[in-house]
Amino acid sequence: MKKRILAILIAAVMLLGLVPVALADDVSTEETKDIVVLYTNDTHCGVTDGMGFAGVARVKAALEAAGYPVVLVDNGDAVQGDVIGTLSKGEAIIELMNTAGYEFAAIGNHDFDYGMEQFQKNVGLAKFQYLCCNFLNAEGKPLFDSFAIKEIAGKKIGFIGIATPQTFKTSTPTYFQDENHKYIYSFCEGNDGQDLYDAVQKAADDARAAGAEYVIALAHLGNEYEAHPWTSSDVITHTTGIDVVLDGHSHTVMMGDKVDNANGEKVLLTQTGTKLANLGMLTIGKDGTLKTQLIGDSALALCNMTGLLTESNGMEEAVTAALAENDALVNEVVAHTDVDLIINDPIAVDKDGKPIRIVRSQETNLGDLCADAYRAMGESDVAFVNGGGIRTSIPVGDITFGQIIQVHPFGNTMCVVEATGAEILDALEFSNASLPGEFGGFLQVSGLKFTIDMNVQPSIEKDEKGMFVAVTGDRRVKDVQVLQADGTYAPIDPEKTYTVSCHNYLLKNGGDGYTMFQDNVILRDEVMIDNQVLINYIVDVLQGTVGAGYSDPYGEGRITFQ
Repeated sequence: MKKRILAILIAAVMLLGLVPVALADDVSTEETKDIVVLYTNDTHCGVTDGMGFAGVARVKAALEAAGYPVVLVDNGDAVQGDVIGTLSKGEAIIELMNTAGYEFAAIGNHDFDYGMEQFQKNVGLAKFQYLCCNFLNAEGKPLFDSFAIKEIAGKKIGFIGIATPQTFKTSTPTYFQDENHKYIYSFCEGNDGQDLYDAVQKAADDARAAGAEYVIALAHLGNEYEAHPWTSSDVITHTTGIDVVLDGHSHTVMMGDKVDNANGEKVLLTQTGTKLANLGMLTIGKDGTLKTQLIGDSALALCNMTGLLTESNGMEEAVTAALAENDALVNEVVAHTDVDLIINDPIAVDKDGKPIRIVRSQETNLGDLCADAYRAMGESDVAFVNGGGIRTSIPVGDITFGQIIQVHPFGNTMCVVEATGAEILDALEFSNASLPGEFGGFLQVSGLKFTIDMNVQPSIEKDEKGMFVAVTGDRRVKDVQVLQADGTYAPIDPEKTYTVSCHNYLLKNGGDGYTMFQDNVILRDEVMIDNQVLINYIVDVLQGTVGAGYSDPYGEGRITFQ
């Protein structure tokens, strides 16, 4: 009877897209040799988003109950991105991952967002093992194990960890520097990608030498243009010995692409998206066949309706308890908006019908609002907010503290510096160099307006860590105007000194690669946390309501294109 029930369970789950046919073929589960690796990436505190952690736990429990050996892994950026992470500095997420039964994890760039000390504390709290082959100290020694081998169903599976060298600029650069701004850590970022490829190759070779029959990379690299030469595809094409790359960082949905490695062999490349919209499933068949697929929350919902996935091994209760600790603060209404404040295009969608994020490539009304808040609270001439620091939209209606934290989850603090017009021009040029592609450092602005000439090719020089060095050719940012006290605009003067408001991440710490402000005179130093800047502006300056002045979702027209 037990085998019959398990057979029905497997067949039903298979029909709903949760288990590959290869697993369903053998219902005598005590003898199965098929292996399942469940994987997540960029969950960004989405404990109840998509399928949620409880859904992940249910799938894992159902497969284990059916007799399949299961390994649960994560590919980075789990601890940051929502209130539960911000208020606990990631600790609540680590505890939930422990409950879920994660065994291995890659390091994401945002795992450092609470500072190096808290990062190390979170690593210590984890009952799972972080792996990373390319995070080195000043002496060039790895700070984590490059790989681990787990014997599963008689097979030795090697897992290697890879972190993106973009971490230097997409987390906080000063976390990786000493007091003299000298880098004391490395992510093997040098030599146009070769240092990274060499580190990955060594990890794969070492895993094979230790007996690994399969090598699976847990990577936080992504496939965005700005990540070159460190994308997951870059790494695959320059290495050998890796069978599958489970990726993260770019929030891409990839069922399972095939990329040629340096020997022309096919390597599976997959990524689940973000916020647990999907759970990835890699299967290693008895015949060595490797398959990847994604389990969506809709398929999970169907299984839950049939009662197939009911056991979460305490995950549901753990999530509920963690969220309850933050409820009172999260649900407090702090303001109101009469208009939808957006980070995604309100009209256009991608090929899958999903909203297209535009806050990292063009002006939006929420970007205007956030930048205006910094300029008003900092009492400065101009203000910047990086698009990557504006994380979610706010719908029309009451605004809660939780929503504000979701917009600004990083806990950055406001600074005001003196800057020359020339430095501001360099910042704008750097901001727009990746267009038409996305850039987390794309600047939403206040007190400025300008035009971007897309016919001009970018001419930004960066160092090997992706940090700004200079503008070496023609500029695509033109006709830059600065708002005057009387409400008119005047051309920016490269020789003049202006006051600039932003946060410590960009102005002091070189975040997103902005180096031009790091040695400037600081007029106000880390005086207010970013979410409080936004709340105070709406409450004190806008009298508690975001009104018609922000009604155009594409903003006021501060940034135009030609």
